[in-house]
Amino acid sequence: MRGLLCWPVLLLLLQPWETQLQLTGPRCHTGPLDLVFVIDSSRSVRPFEFETVRQFLMGLLRGLNVGPNATRVGVIQYSSQVQSVFPLRAFSRREDMERAIRDLVPLAQGTMTGLAIQYAMNVAFSVAEGARPPEERVPRVAVIVTDGRPQDRVAEVAAQARARGIEIYAVGVQRADVGSLRAMASPPLDEHVFLVESFDLIQEFGLQFQSRLCVRDLCNGVDHGCEFQCVSEGLSYHCLCPEGRQLQADGKSCNRCREGHVDLVLLVDGSKSVRPQNFELVKRFVNQIVDFLDVSPEGTRVGLVQFSSRVRTEFPLGRYGTAAEVKQAVLAVEYMERGTMTGLALRHMVEHSFSEAQGARPRALNVPRVGLVFTDGRSQDDISVWAARAKEEGIVMYAVGVGKAVEAELREIASEPAELHVSYAPDFGTMTHLLENLRGSICPEEGISAGTELRSPCECESLVEFQGRTLGALERTSANPNGLLNRSLAQLTARLEDLENQLANQK
Repeated sequence: MRGLLCWPVLLLLLQPWETQLQLTGPRCHTGPLDLVFVIDSSRSVRPFEFETVRQFLMGLLRGLNVGPNATRVGVIQYSSQVQSVFPLRAFSRREDMERAIRDLVPLAQGTMTGLAIQYAMNVAFSVAEGARPPEERVPRVAVIVTDGRPQDRVAEVAAQARARGIEIYAVGVQRADVGSLRAMASPPLDEHVFLVESFDLIQEFGLQFQSRLCVRDLCNGVDHGCEFQCVSEGLSYHCLCPEGRQLQADGKSCNRCREGHVDLVLLVDGSKSVRPQNFELVKRFVNQIVDFLDVSPEGTRVGLVQFSSRVRTEFPLGRYGTAAEVKQAVLAVEYMERGTMTGLALRHMVEHSFSEAQGARPRALNVPRVGLVFTDGRSQDDISVWAARAKEEGIVMYAVGVGKAVEAELREIASEPAELHVSYAPDFGTMTHLLENLRGSICPEEGISAGTELRSPCECESLVEFQGRTLGALERTSANPNGLLNRSLAQLTARLEDLENQLANQK
């Protein structure tokens, strides 16, 4: 167990557990936070055990800085059904919350944990229930306390909740299933999964949880200026950038595509073979692409189209002018399911998505038009006509395949050379390694030649750099099936040839 950050450990351990939680209160003032407790009150939780949970909640409340502009608290309980004990908007005084918790009557039925997570995501954390709007960037935290194995599926709905920005702590007591706890919790799991032997020991989680809330205070209490994320570390903090982007010299901002005049339309496969939890990963992947783009009306414009048996424009090129707006719209996209009509999607993109009515800039401005198709399987209609038409229209096409995606179709969709415009991942969980290829293609200055001084390739430093980059590329691709190693080597060769041409032009 980690030491507490807000109070001497020894003094805390010498106190009764409820007193321990109270003692941290005056010394630990969290920033704005929307906090929802999701409490298992199934029949397996015996009356005296539920009483311990009740006391745990009240003790934890006494250590929180509760208020409309500070921490808002909601409580839901669940068994075979879900019941709101009180929503985030209900109380601003700790005494009122404690009174509602004292009056709480257990439901004493089954254990539908997935249903409870879905309720928390769709209802408890809604603005109508008192959660602050997403644009205010107030952290949303759910604490799930359970003592058994869920009787429904939790992985998919928990992934959806995390994708919507809800940080999940999973607390298991006695008979709780560790696998289910890990499926629910946010990463890193060692900081979000807790398993205690009995309800009497649940205060151990309470103490650690409060210490983490104290850590939040530094980033929330100062004007840190971090572009993407602020991370507290004891008495200091540092800024982080999304995967694939680097922190700049100012320690706050993240690098972006500097050649930012692009109209980019993303075609995302929403067929039933993708499955809901994987579709959430796809949305997260799309937002990681957005993170390295300079999104603005004058820079990069982004549009999103989802396809299955039909095609739906989620948002056109001209709708959003900032990366934050685009990412929020991506998270709000609902999964379509059904078939895989990739050809129909390509036709829609050519005929509609790149029209000026949808926000594309006039051809006379020579703004590059880029289409990126994301799919996990074989198309159920013909793609050849509209794949060719897209390239005839001057659209630079990229194809990203996952799982059972057909290589021949990916290569037919993509622009030439295919080695630079086709990417593949064996499963949805390994997609992030594709970001480097896409960044190197869409943002040429971020590729292999990024930041490399054009010096003689025979110099010692050049040979060492070449060896390091080549070995790194081989390590990233050695595990990929279906000839991916050959394609990655071809991609590496193409980029090296481009570098050689640059060197030749400087002579």
